[in-house]
Amino acid sequence: MKSLLHAGKFLALDMASTVFFLITYLVTRNIAVSVALGMALGAAQIGWQLKAKRPVDTMQWMSLFLVIASGTATLLTRDARFVMIKPSLIYAVVGVVMLKRGWMNRYLPPEAIRTVPDIAMVFGYLWSGLMFASAVLNLVLALRLSPAAWASFMSAWAIVSKLALFAVQYGAMRAIGVRRHRAQMALGEAPAAA
Repeated sequence: MKSLLHAGKFLALDMASTVFFLITYLVTRNIAVSVALGMALGAAQIGWQLKAKRPVDTMQWMSLFLVIASGTATLLTRDARFVMIKPSLIYAVVGVVMLKRGWMNRYLPPEAIRTVPDIAMVFGYLWSGLMFASAVLNLVLALRLSPAAWASFMSAWAIVSKLALFAVQYGAMRAIGVRRHRAQMALGEAPAAA
């Protein structure tokens, strides 16, 4: 359970400003307020880590850049279609970044990095695939749905799709990791070092 909470904490922190923007928009129907609050939350997260003298991961910097850049563009254009298509660009950029081998290690406990690094790599690519699929889905829906219907569906999709893949990944990595660890112990081997 500790490993699940460890990974879930980082996932929740990375998704926080996007989910906050979508929920705020659903509640207020105000693009400017939603974008401004999402941008403020993204900046506050990085500021908190810098103040605590904790290292800021590349994915976190990229997330902040995307939140600020896309938020600024949204505030300047006030075009609902731009706002609706913008997540497709973000998903695509995140998908490209997730193609980097080993990006997921930040989210994994040390035991997983030692025991199932190959499975983590496969899931890293699956996460990238989810981002590309989300980009396409968002683009199609942004061009066909009203802003309210789009925001409702994409809010649910953003949360449910990520939680579903997270649950599958956690279950698979845990089952494979336990099986490998038991096999190593049965052979009298020490677990592989990272």
